Amino acid sequence: MFGKLPYVNPLESRKERLIAESELNRDQLFDDWQSMTHGVHDLAHRVKIVGAWASSAMVLVAGVSALRRGPRAAGAAKSSWFQKILHAARLASTIWLASRARGPREEPK
Repeated sequence: MFGKLPYVNPLESRKERLIAESELNRDQLFDDWQSMTHGVHDLAHRVKIVGAWASSAMVLVAGVSALRRGPRAAGAAKSSWFQKILHAARLASTIWLASRARGPREEPK
């Protein structure tokens, strides 16, 4: 038996190599998927931060522009109740959107 080589089926050998290659490809695909998922989560987090800053900047600009208008002239007509409601709704929506962009607050552990 020392001189004889064991019989290796070429099809069985090829099948085993293909299975091993498939396992390597599956592991590589999983690693790539994880990397892509982390990248998307990081991008989403950055977009939330930029949105929060932009929203805060809009509230600041709106506040500054409201202060710059100054008091009304003595002869100016009073605004109607409808205009007051619209102004209040606009102000409330701005504040709501600004607080929404910051996301839920986490409680300290």
